[in-house]
Amino acid sequence: MIKSNATDKRTLKTIRHEADLIVVGGGLSGVCSAITAARAGTKVVLVQDRPVLGGNASSEVRLWVLGATSHMGNNNRWAREGGVIDELLLENWYRNPEGNPLIFDTILLEKVASEPTIKLLLNTAVYEVEKSDADTISGLKAFCSQNSTAYELIAPLFCDASGDGIVGFQAGAAFRMGAESMEEFGEKFAPSAEYGELLGHSMYFYTKDTGRPVRFVPPAYALNDITKIPRYRRFNAQEYGCQLWWLEYGGRLDTVHDTEEIKWELWKVVYGVWNYIKNSGQFPEAETMTLEWVGQIPGKRESRRFEGDYMLRQQDIVEQREHTDAVAFGGWSIDLHPADGVFSEKPGCNQWHSKGIYQIPYRCLYSHNIRNLFLAGRIISASHVAFGSSRVMGTSANVGQAVGMAAALCAKAGLQPRDLTEQQRMASLQTELLRIGHYIPGLRLHDEQDLAHRAKLTASSELILNSLPPDGPMVTLNHPAAQMLPLAAGPIPQLTAFVSADQDTELVVELRKSSKSGNHTPDVTLQTLTLPISKGRHDIELPFDAQLDRPDYVFVCFLKNKHIQLQHSQLRVTGVLSVFNKTNPAVSNYGKQEPTEDIGVDTFEFWCPERRPKGHNIALKIANGIRLFQAENVRNGIQRPISQPNAWVAAPNDPNPTLTLQWPEQKSISRIELFFDSDFDHPLESVIMIHPETASPFCVREYILCNDRNERIYHQTENHQSRNTIRFEQPQETSSLTIHLKAMNGNAPAALMEIRVYE
Repeated sequence: MIKSNATDKRTLKTIRHEADLIVVGGGLSGVCSAITAARAGTKVVLVQDRPVLGGNASSEVRLWVLGATSHMGNNNRWAREGGVIDELLLENWYRNPEGNPLIFDTILLEKVASEPTIKLLLNTAVYEVEKSDADTISGLKAFCSQNSTAYELIAPLFCDASGDGIVGFQAGAAFRMGAESMEEFGEKFAPSAEYGELLGHSMYFYTKDTGRPVRFVPPAYALNDITKIPRYRRFNAQEYGCQLWWLEYGGRLDTVHDTEEIKWELWKVVYGVWNYIKNSGQFPEAETMTLEWVGQIPGKRESRRFEGDYMLRQQDIVEQREHTDAVAFGGWSIDLHPADGVFSEKPGCNQWHSKGIYQIPYRCLYSHNIRNLFLAGRIISASHVAFGSSRVMGTSANVGQAVGMAAALCAKAGLQPRDLTEQQRMASLQTELLRIGHYIPGLRLHDEQDLAHRAKLTASSELILNSLPPDGPMVTLNHPAAQMLPLAAGPIPQLTAFVSADQDTELVVELRKSSKSGNHTPDVTLQTLTLPISKGRHDIELPFDAQLDRPDYVFVCFLKNKHIQLQHSQLRVTGVLSVFNKTNPAVSNYGKQEPTEDIGVDTFEFWCPERRPKGHNIALKIANGIRLFQAENVRNGIQRPISQPNAWVAAPNDPNPTLTLQWPEQKSISRIELFFDSDFDHPLESVIMIHPETASPFCVREYILCNDRNERIYHQTENHQSRNTIRFEQPQETSSLTIHLKAMNGNAPAALMEIRVYE
């Protein structure tokens, strides 16, 4: 028994934690920052003011994770973010293809809890910042309401990934809130005061069909006049969760301090919407449906943005400007919303895409006046317009990884964030990020420690793509369709396609490429063929005589013709993809982006893939074959297709795809890094979307590693991840290393993106 006498005052139980890095905010940016830093040898405290991790991706809000892939609705091919966020999304795909947000919670908690150098504090809010001088944070004070415990958190480095910037704000870091004028950065898309300067919050609801009639009596505070929502006719009984992302409010208020007021207004909207669906008589199919879940906290989009040594701006995104200190990337559209949100007469968003992904410089990821404060997530140094793209969770996680690795390097060397901008230190940071699969556009890994570069490399076979066999569905050309083919510089090979026409007609076929290397927007037409097609089935030659001035992807575009069916193929191959000029209104893709005024964005067409099980390649015969799938690709420093496949792909008929590295002397191998094709074109939305697979069909499921005595030294039977790290308790003494790719997760030929070997 505990018995305490009366007293004037008691102090809370207080626990002191010291670490190399304190990360405040357990959304995806903070999670990826903490894990990345911890795996690089850093002691981390991760502080989260909610009971679960994930932020807007958690079961408390239930927004799907998206980034540069944009629902596969833009021209950013193979653009899903790599590193830890890739690991998390692939694990969710494997365990949770139904998109249950509760399962995603468990994955995030498991990954953080499995890192021995991370101390996780849930339900813990930072409320005070302590400083040793005007520009240096010395510690934080936090409180957990669940265990009535105060915490003193001490470290030389801090990362604010809190969304509202609670650490930066209290530390006195320079910040902005609202929109810059057009004149400040020359951003032509800067919004007017009438449109509004802040994006609002959103709240979602889930429903389920009980199989029997269910009545709904709305709470007294529910919105009772649905016509106050100008777009109320869009409501239906099928959409739920973040499909109703436009249930948004608060852009005219203080999105930090007015959050509780905003939450109440969103509750009014949600229950008013459900009352309309249940009780208006317009939706008889809702008779047996009930509310299963309503958010208790809103998902925030925008509040404070902090100033770094550089502010990302519209031109960085649209022009894809290059930065010597690039450490992350984005690719979501510039996506601004009217400040009046759900009550606005305007469309729920105003989205404009760039032709490809863009670099995010390191100088955006630390405060310019608080010397030991990193910035991660949506609060990084960006203008309001650029924030419209960089704010999304896939990008925020990517940024968090860059911060985590930067913090690890700073902690080891006793440096401050700005110190890493020195050229050699920046090169080291970029190298460490590339090593963990963190893609940075325009960079490739040059790793002097990698023994693979000193080995003789041989393969059991290499794919020569002579054809995409005509064994798939016949598809009517109701929309333009294109086959992306990676080609070497020089003449275009002779191609043969397979068509069927229901009457005499003409087929127009265009050969296109992108104006910028590494982009996948087919905005340059090299040649146009107009081919007469008689009724019936035909093999048609495509006599292109154009030349490629650089190795790149070409687009063989078959334009719309409802009288022609185009033969497709069952063969799917790493780095080979079909795309279609269709629409995807969810991301403002209406086939072509055409600004009606000069707002500083480009006009171009969208050519996007279809999700499996659709999206078959277009059947083609390719004279002399495409010979770009060589074993040598596994050490070219690139782990995904860009302007070439960047993969070793075995011949489809190879019974035992095998790659061997051989050295002239014995090596003492302690670690091996393997990278497989997890299909970086798939966005892997974490909720709502139901995925028909649990792993990429291009990804190796089972493989065996053998030494120079043909002894098995490692066997993996259930792989579904991009990156596999194999560490040996005792170094393996061998003069060769052989990897046998035994089984795939689908029917694609065996492929390996990269192998690295370390002593």
